[in-house]
Amino acid sequence: MGRLFGTDGVRGVANADLTAELTLGLSVAAAHVLAEAGTFEGHRPTAVVGRDPRASGEFLEAAVVAGLASAGVDVLRVGVLPTPAVAYLTGALGADLGVMLSASHNAMPDNGVKFFARGGHKLADELEDRIESVYEEHRTGAPWDRPTGSGVGRVRSYEEGFEKYVAHLLGAVPNRLDGLKVVLDEAHGAAARVSPEAFTRAGAEIVTIGAEPDGLNINDGCGSTHLGLLKAAVIEHGADLGIAHDGDADRCLAVDHTGAEVDGDQILAVLALAMRERSELRSDTVVATVMSNLGFKLAMEREGVSLVQTGVGDRYVLEEMKSHDYALGGEQSGHVIILDHATTGDGTLTGLLLAARVAQTGRTLRDLASVMERLPQVLINVPDVDRSRVSTSAELAAAVSEAERELGATGRVLLRPSGTEPLVRVMVEAADIDQARAVAGRLADAVKSALG
Repeated sequence: MGRLFGTDGVRGVANADLTAELTLGLSVAAAHVLAEAGTFEGHRPTAVVGRDPRASGEFLEAAVVAGLASAGVDVLRVGVLPTPAVAYLTGALGADLGVMLSASHNAMPDNGVKFFARGGHKLADELEDRIESVYEEHRTGAPWDRPTGSGVGRVRSYEEGFEKYVAHLLGAVPNRLDGLKVVLDEAHGAAARVSPEAFTRAGAEIVTIGAEPDGLNINDGCGSTHLGLLKAAVIEHGADLGIAHDGDADRCLAVDHTGAEVDGDQILAVLALAMRERSELRSDTVVATVMSNLGFKLAMEREGVSLVQTGVGDRYVLEEMKSHDYALGGEQSGHVIILDHATTGDGTLTGLLLAARVAQTGRTLRDLASVMERLPQVLINVPDVDRSRVSTSAELAAAVSEAERELGATGRVLLRPSGTEPLVRVMVEAADIDQARAVAGRLADAVKSALG
C-alpha cells in the first residue's frame, strides 16, 4: 500500500478514494495509536471533529464520529468551521485529538481528513505512519479491543465552538477596523459565517461574496484560487481592500483598492513590519519557503528583518518556527502562521491583522504592500526525467552556474524535483520577465538533456 498521508492529511475523491470505510478505519487507528503513545494518560479521551461544507463531509463526518466513539473516544462535533478553528478548539478545550474533514482549495468532489494532536498541532510523520500501519492491520482482520457498555464514546454537538473561535480571533486584533470597507470572498467554504462575523465585530463595513455554501459550490470560481470576482467587487463597491479565503480558510490572499493582487509574500512583509513595530517579531525573523519571491528576500534585507527559508509546505515552515520560537512564517500561497495565536495557517486571522494594519496606519494596502517589489517569476515543469539526479548531474550544475552568473544579484534559479511525479520544476526569477523566460527555457532544455 502506498503512503496514504500526504503533506496535509489524507485526500482524494470522496466516496472513491476517500471512502466512509477508510475514514472510519483511520479514525479507529488514530485513537489506538495515540493511546499507545501515552497521549490519553489513563483518562477518558476527547476529540473535536469539524468539517467544511462539502456534501461528502456529511457522511464522512458520520464515519469519523463512529470510528472514534467505537474506540472509546468522546466526540465534540463543532460542525462547519475552518481548519484553524478546529486546531484552536482542540487546544483550547484540552482535547486529545482534533479531526478536520476538508480538501482545502480542491474542487468539490474531493475531500480529506487531517488529524491534530493535543494542543492543536499537526501529527508528526512517525505518528501518521503508525496510524497507516494500524489501519492496515485492522483492515486485514487483526482483532482489536472494542469497548462495550459505558466504555464506548459519547457524542454531542458543541455549538459554542463558533462563538469561542470568533472571540479568539478578535482577541488577537491589535486595533479596530472602524472606517474600513472590506470585501470578503469566502469561497462558499468553511469561513462563510465566521469571517463576516469577526470583521463586522472588529468594526469593518463588509461586503460578502462566495458566502452561500450549498455543499456543491465550494471553491467554484471564487476564493483564493479564483480572484477575479473579488477584484471586480472591490472596485465596484469602492472598498479599501478585499480578502479571499480557500475552502477551509487556512489561506488568505488579498486585493488592494485598485483591484491588484496582494500575495502571501507581500502579506508576510506587511505583517512582519507591523509585528516588529509592536515588538512581537521575535528575533526580528520571518520564516518562508524557498519558493518565496526574491523580491521578498530583498525587501526583508533592506528593512533589517532576517529571513529563514525552508522546504515547500506549511508543515516545514511551522517546524522551523517551533524549533526556534519564531513568531511569523508562511508561504506565497497565503498560508500565514502567527504562532502566538495559531498552530496552523489561519486565513481569517491573517485578513484581520492585514486590515488592522491598514486601519492603524491610515495607508492604503497598495502602499503598504509596496515595501516589496515582486520580481518576475517563471515556472516550468519538465516531465519524464530522472528527478533523483537533480543534485548529482555535473552537466546540470554547469547550466545552473551559467544561469546564476547571467542573472547576478537580482535573479534566482531553483530546480526542485517533484515529490510525487517524475518531473523537475524549474523556477527562475529576474528583474526582467523576458530574461526570466529565456533563462528558464534554457534550463528546462538542460534538464531534459541531462536527466531525460
